Amino acid sequence: MCGIAGIFEFGRTAQADRMVLGRMCGVMAHRGPDDEGIYARERIALGMRRLSIVDLATGHQPLSNENGSLWIVFNGEIYNHRSLRQDLIARGHIYRTQSDTETIVHLYEEYGKRCVDHLRGMFAFAIWDENRRSLFLARDRLGIKPLYYTISSDRLLFGSEIKVILVHPRMRAEFRRAALREFLAFGYLSGEETFYEDISKLMPGHTLEVNEAGKATVEQYWDVPRQGEAVIRDESYYIQSYRNLLEGAVESHLMSDVPLGVFLSGGVDSSAVAALMTKIRRQPVETFSVGYREQSYSELPYARVVAQHLSSVHHEVLIGAEEFFKALPFLIWHEDEPIVWPSSVALYFVAELARSRVKVVLTGEGSDETLAGYTRYAFTLKNSAFDRIYRATVPQSLRAALRHGISRSKWINAEARRKLSHTFLGLDGECWCSFYFDNFYSAFSASQQSELLTDDFAAAYPGEAIYENTLKYWERSSGNLLERLLYTDIKTYLVELLMKQDNMSMAASIESRVPFLDHVLVEWAMEVPASIQIRGMAGKRILKKAVQDLLPNSILYRPKLGFPTPWSGWLAGPQLDNIERLLLESRTLERGYFQVAALRKLFREHRAHHRDHYDRIWRLLNLELWHRVCLEGEPHDYEANVAAESKLGSVV
Repeated sequence: MCGIAGIFEFGRTAQADRMVLGRMCGVMAHRGPDDEGIYARERIALGMRRLSIVDLATGHQPLSNENGSLWIVFNGEIYNHRSLRQDLIARGHIYRTQSDTETIVHLYEEYGKRCVDHLRGMFAFAIWDENRRSLFLARDRLGIKPLYYTISSDRLLFGSEIKVILVHPRMRAEFRRAALREFLAFGYLSGEETFYEDISKLMPGHTLEVNEAGKATVEQYWDVPRQGEAVIRDESYYIQSYRNLLEGAVESHLMSDVPLGVFLSGGVDSSAVAALMTKIRRQPVETFSVGYREQSYSELPYARVVAQHLSSVHHEVLIGAEEFFKALPFLIWHEDEPIVWPSSVALYFVAELARSRVKVVLTGEGSDETLAGYTRYAFTLKNSAFDRIYRATVPQSLRAALRHGISRSKWINAEARRKLSHTFLGLDGECWCSFYFDNFYSAFSASQQSELLTDDFAAAYPGEAIYENTLKYWERSSGNLLERLLYTDIKTYLVELLMKQDNMSMAASIESRVPFLDHVLVEWAMEVPASIQIRGMAGKRILKKAVQDLLPNSILYRPKLGFPTPWSGWLAGPQLDNIERLLLESRTLERGYFQVAALRKLFREHRAHHRDHYDRIWRLLNLELWHRVCLEGEPHDYEANVAAESKLGSVV
């Protein structure tokens, strides 16, 4: 794993600036503290920062083919590189290293841009082809590794993080204001656009080829497969097949020349990975868990049960409100964007814990989106079925009146309102955006944004685009309702989760791996019928049964908590006053986004327990901190602040 960066100048006499590239690499030193390298020649400059995992001695990058006509920088791991290597050697290719990076180069020599079809792993890479005078960029199928770029008439810049691109003197950090509406709804952007003007992300399963004239071609090489018309087999077939594939994926993800561990939450996913890792290695593994000082929100007791069951070498870290808020600006800087979920902060702290013991961790990310693990899937299937009957029997006017009563009545407390608003009674079943997206993702729905945004902003950026990016995937999906829900989440929600996973672990210089997202395993899981995936309100049935010989039932069948954060509890204290003052400062309001009256109303309703606005307050806070840290350059160095406080404390 490492961070990569590059400059490709299009002018005939232009020269790529090696010193600028060095600064671009320097800003992501956390991604690769072990090594750095630059290849610069005429109009092209490629750079990397390396976290040495495989082939420690000869895995230096940038790396070339035999005659130096191809140069590559690569971030990720190719788990099938050894089998690919044997085939390529048989075809006459000559290796100089043991690294998986070199395999990509020889695959490109053999297959050109179709080299990506042969790769099994997580990757983002760039290959400079001297003979064709072109640059080829590629990103893995599910979006495990990030890759950002900007292209103008003069040059292409790319990097593993947005801040890498912004180092270039011709770039300026500027908010793409049209993104605000989608952010207020989902907390993230699901299209190729980012929060920054003129900076895009290469989408998962896509490649980008740019020639010396600056002509860019983006192509999709992989998509989530649609379910076929196969006959439903006996449940035991799906259970055993999934177990075999998952065990193979975990074993492949153990490829490393440095120590490995597991992020253990105590949930089914990470526990299954830890159990299979223990079985394969036949020795105790290192497990790492994070919890909160507020015990009611902590999953540490479950993690301890698993650790004891597996006899793992277990490590824990506790965080509280003070550490949480101090780290927030620092982690927003690392993510380059507002943080979507408070759990990202905890992820950083457990990565910091792991750093002193291992360089690589396996995680349980990706199981929920491929095996229908979230409760929202089963709930939506039932909610939709009830809604069809409800709309067929109850007049529209009466349905609208009931929705209004649930939303506005002062006789309903915040908890009852929250629960009813998620059901078909509180939703408009004729509008899918309301029925599903607003129900489970949106902090601010379209109607709520109309109250929040200033008239000038609303006029400049109409609300039609709020759901546009996500709806593209929903409309592209096919099959039954569950298939469509999973497809849309894999293409949107999961991509953001993986970005969080990557940035928070790399902030601590730790490589995280996600065996549940081995693409062969994902493709197989997409063929599992809905009737096998979900029974009642429980998903991931196949996974639970596939590993029931490895884990106790108290872990396999406990209620899913989803790693809750005490954020709502912290908002009951003085921190709420601090956040309100921040959001009502003239500096904040001068941005012209939000109406003062709407902000005051939001905090007033939250204090009165009329509405639970904790997720909306989180979103607004992160947006403002992002403006200050990433656009305006406010200090963000959490580690330096903590070190300074520690030193002061020791003197006292």
